[in-house]
Amino acid sequence: MKFHYILLINQVSGNGNGKKTGAIIQNLLDEQKMSYESYYTEYAGHEAELAKELANSKLIGWNAEIKADYADKLYPLLVVIGGDGTLHQVLNQFYRMDKEIPVSYIPGGSGNDFARGINLPKDPQKAFWAIQRAKEPQVINTLTYEEKIQTETGLAINNIGIGLDAAIVAATNDSMTKKTLNKYNLGSFAYIASIVKVLFTQKGFPILLEVNGEEFTFKKAFLCTTTNHPYFGGGVAIAPMAKATVSDIDLVVVERISMIKIFGLIIRLITNKLTTSKHYHHFTGHKLRIVSTVPEYGQADGEVMGLRPFDITFSTRPQLIWYYPE
Repeated sequence: MKFHYILLINQVSGNGNGKKTGAIIQNLLDEQKMSYESYYTEYAGHEAELAKELANSKLIGWNAEIKADYADKLYPLLVVIGGDGTLHQVLNQFYRMDKEIPVSYIPGGSGNDFARGINLPKDPQKAFWAIQRAKEPQVINTLTYEEKIQTETGLAINNIGIGLDAAIVAATNDSMTKKTLNKYNLGSFAYIASIVKVLFTQKGFPILLEVNGEEFTFKKAFLCTTTNHPYFGGGVAIAPMAKATVSDIDLVVVERISMIKIFGLIIRLITNKLTTSKHYHHFTGHKLRIVSTVPEYGQADGEVMGLRPFDITFSTRPQLIWYYPE
């Protein structure tokens, strides 16, 4: 398959890593004499505006008829270069427009959990060649949600959480430590620092779950996260069994434990052994609902949803991603 690459570059993602990654890809395309054009974000939220503009002017869908039509000409392929938040904004814009457009992605953020979750190389050049080798786009699962209290809908590529993980995201995003560590590509350590801080302050809260027609209640939930693949927070495996290629939703609930046992929980979390805890609960299904009447922080792909109660229902939606999986 031959492409005309349309680069959407978030220059500030990963504290400038997106800009550096974009330059690497542009140099590679110049060396290979491949067709491309570039678009740069200039402010927060600009990636969504660019995605809308491109969807209306240059990008097209994908099916057997289009494949045949582009057998001997260049297919316009969007390449998102930035962090998980950049891809989140682009795909949410397509979701709001009800556009089914395949995209490709080259990680240039700090956490890069989506790339890790679909086995896309984090090295920019290797990620590019993984795109170039693909003859067909891969079908990747995404999470869609409808929140009734705020009348809010959206899409997530990684995970949506209420409680601990969202409070950690809020603390990390406000942290100067993240900005400092990002300069040395150590953004995940900022996340771990926030984990330690919030673990001691996050209180248990009551939740109601509806999973595959069954109801479950927890009086002192600590973390409640729906996820599309194993990772959050720059490589922490919250749900090792989850797969982005499967059209299911994985839901993890961790109950609040005593302060004296929190150190054990930290070790389990960092060493990817959280699933061995009796306070860890895993559910899976095609449609899930979470009700949290007590105001808690929420997050979607690292974007803070605010401190509020939730009545949120999750479904899945397929997304075509151009890459050749390792």
